[in-house]
Parts: sequence; C-alpha cells; structure tokens
Amino acid sequence: MLYIADSRPLAEIREAFDSRLSPWTPGARHWLCLIVRDRQTHEPLGMTGYRHHEDDCAEVGFLFTPQAQGKGYGYESLQALCDFAFSAGGVRRLTATVTAGNIASKSLLQKTGFLLEGELRECYWLNGRWHNDWLFGLLPRDYHRPAAAAG
Repeated sequence: MLYIADSRPLAEIREAFDSRLSPWTPGARHWLCLIVRDRQTHEPLGMTGYRHHEDDCAEVGFLFTPQAQGKGYGYESLQALCDFAFSAGGVRRLTATVTAGNIASKSLLQKTGFLLEGELRECYWLNGRWHNDWLFGLLPRDYHRPAAAAG
C-alpha cells in the first residue's frame, strides 16, 4: 500500500473494517465498499467504492492486489461505480484524492474523465514524511462512459 497508508495494528484495521459493515443507502456518510472479483474464479481482486461527503458530492476510492493491477479491473469497476453514482446514487459530482506520484491511479481517473483540479502541498503523512495530494473531480458531462452504457 505504497500510496495508501502506513502499516497499522490488526485491531485498528478490524475496527475500520467493522465500521463499514452497516447497511448502505444513497446519501449514507460511510463508505460503500464493493469487492471486485474475477468472473471465472471469483477470487477477490480488490475493492472500489464511494462515500458522500456533502449532499450530492461523493469521494471515490479503489484498491487492488498487485496481481490485479494494470489489467482493466480498476477501469471497469470505476465505470460501473460512476454509472451507479450518477444514475441512482444521488450524486452530482465525484471527487478523488491521490497521493502525488501515484501515476497508475492518476491515469485511471483521467481515463474515466476525472480532471486534475489541484494539488495540496505536504498534506498527507506517509512512510515518515509529508506528501502532496492530487485532487480530481468528475461531473456527469465529463464522464467517459463505456460505449455499451452510453446507448
């Protein structure tokens, strides 16, 4: 988790995980966490999700195993998430925050239509030092929907 977080004690991880188990509905303030699985083997590959941080704005997030990275799972799951958020999730605007230097996440967001809207300097403590964050935003008009869903 090079760009995500420092290592944490298991009890702290369990507490964070358990807090996300309550039922989710559009507008809920806790994360909608969706597990991405291989269609053939059903092996978990990662997760994608979002959480509302204002009435009609939400932050997206995703995390994949090293073996699943670069194979299109992030793109496919982020498209499905954007489709849902804009059509049924009550979302007008999506945002994402990425640790500066995480080129793979930046590329995935931009491929989906997210625009780089700014950079926060030295705002995220990770691996014993301060890092910048890139801020991205997506409005429905900028979203690069897949051809099959655009119909």
